[in-house]
Amino acid sequence: MKAKALLFAAILPALLAACAVYRQEKELAPPMAEFLSKARYLMTSEERRNFLALPDADKAAFVEAFWKRRDPDPATEANELREEYEMRLATADKLFLGEGQAGFLTDRGRIYVLYGPPSERQTNPVGTSMARRCREVWYYANYPVVFVDQNCNGRYRLSTMDMTALRELNIADRSATPKGARTMTGILQSGSKRFDYEIGLDFAERTPGRVAAALRLSLAYGRIWFTSQGRVLRTSFDVAVEVRNSDKELVYETKASFPVSLTEDELVARGSREFVMDVPIDIRDAAAIAKLKGGDQLTVTVVNATAKDSQKKSVAFD
Repeated sequence: MKAKALLFAAILPALLAACAVYRQEKELAPPMAEFLSKARYLMTSEERRNFLALPDADKAAFVEAFWKRRDPDPATEANELREEYEMRLATADKLFLGEGQAGFLTDRGRIYVLYGPPSERQTNPVGTSMARRCREVWYYANYPVVFVDQNCNGRYRLSTMDMTALRELNIADRSATPKGARTMTGILQSGSKRFDYEIGLDFAERTPGRVAAALRLSLAYGRIWFTSQGRVLRTSFDVAVEVRNSDKELVYETKASFPVSLTEDELVARGSREFVMDVPIDIRDAAAIAKLKGGDQLTVTVVNATAKDSQKKSVAFD
């Protein structure tokens, strides 16, 4: 009994705080209640607490400041981010009715508001196949976002848990540090990093007659851009490796190609796991090895066939 009393005493402040917040929300005037509901995807927890704690007379000024902070270009009359966000809310309300709540509050509505319209939307209503019925797959530049209606009653739930590959599209991230309203197309054509990889290098042998090493390149599946071919996602990586000495003289080079092929379900299941590319380094030319005298460098260039994007990195080869 004493333990239960202590437990209740520990959680009592949290319960009282939750009740106070609930009461504050219920007492909001309709325009302020609508703002709080619709701004949920952009508003921080601290902003929410501050807004609810304000006297009613100060809430309108809060709303004005809230949007002003998120204006990507204060020099213009329009607030492009606010206009884009409110347009997405309105569209989500129209597209995703029928789940017992406002369209923008559904999982599909939330993703639409945060990430914008997908480049492709595949619906699989009852009757397509037992494995794929009652689900939707949205593609953002060939990255699949999956929604599943478990009971086939029209209530779709987000199945894709790892959205880090689409971080640059997230309007909430843009609103936190606005740098200008950017469309999905603009982001995909901006030349920004669409994938990145880590380098690991382990030497197995280093003698005057042979230098052998294992080069390992790894990147998260969620950072790979694929081409959709039916239900299969495909891409490939071309890897070029060079070893140069301290005089920038080429000592060794090799190339390799790594195809990637998997279904959208396999991609979702792998989540944040890594795709690994192993490239053996095997130098058997004694004259070339003699040129490696310290300060040597290994350079890797990886090209993603789908995004037509390349990343070059260098590490010490010693």
